[in-house]
Amino acid sequence: MLLKVLGTAAGGGVPQWNCACPGCSGARAHPQWRRRHASLAVRADDDHWYLINATPDIAEQMESTPALHPGPGARRTPVAGLVLTDAELDHTLGIARLREGDRIEVLATGPVRTALRGQAHLDDILTPYTKLVWRELGSRPVPLCDGSDVEISALPVSAKRPRYAAGGGGADGSPTQSPTRCPTQSATQSPTDPLEPWVVALRLHDRRTGGTAVYAPALAAWPEPFRQALADADCVLLDGTFWDDDEPRRGGFSARTATGMGHLPIDGPDGTLHRLAPLTARCFYTHLNNTNPLVDPEAPQHKRLAEHGLAVAAEGMEIAL
Repeated sequence: MLLKVLGTAAGGGVPQWNCACPGCSGARAHPQWRRRHASLAVRADDDHWYLINATPDIAEQMESTPALHPGPGARRTPVAGLVLTDAELDHTLGIARLREGDRIEVLATGPVRTALRGQAHLDDILTPYTKLVWRELGSRPVPLCDGSDVEISALPVSAKRPRYAAGGGGADGSPTQSPTRCPTQSATQSPTDPLEPWVVALRLHDRRTGGTAVYAPALAAWPEPFRQALADADCVLLDGTFWDDDEPRRGGFSARTATGMGHLPIDGPDGTLHRLAPLTARCFYTHLNNTNPLVDPEAPQHKRLAEHGLAVAAEGMEIAL
């Protein structure tokens, strides 16, 4: 199994077009700070790749990755499909950018599929251009494509809905609770209190090599199945949106904390740093918000991570398992 990191930023990217925070201003002054929206490419076999999340940067991400370039043949592409970790705009807007293809295969959970087809009317919008082929993404491992040794499964980590789906139906179209009234799940979510799979982490396992990776760009809880998956993983790419819980309020762009926005912070008593440090897996943070001090390559927080054997994922890096 081969993974390629296509992007490592949270919504808006770094820099964000309407933001002059230190992180965005620094990225304008120092292009090496720039980060595209968080995404990952997974090689299913010698001829097929799947993109995890379809970000607004999807075209640039594919063009900067030679393994994803088309050919041989004028319209032959190695990009076989998409896998979605949620229905947020930052992870789905790129689907429309692929409309030039004859078909787009999309693996998604029931709630995500319902939101995109129902509230977002994605099928209606794209039907005149291309065909969307939906595949179920759930807890049972399935091959990425026919004949692939790489299996994928989903681990629910948050019931947070995208804003456009607030008040809509669940996976079966029935009404469910609005996210504005649904408290963020505890970091110690009980295994007997399952989450509705609006946001999932992905477990990727190569049956041939035995390698396993977990990709969780948005993480509101630490349920028991997720903990077990990390314990068995060789590589983990985890939500690094905010350094500490008060960062959104301190930055002045939200009245909520990081956990209140659906992201466990890196530092602090309920942070992920101390949870990742004991693992034997290689661990990298991704999905960094522009306010996160880690967007500065010289920030002292990088040394703090290194002391615990952790790091921020670099865009363009390859991970072989």
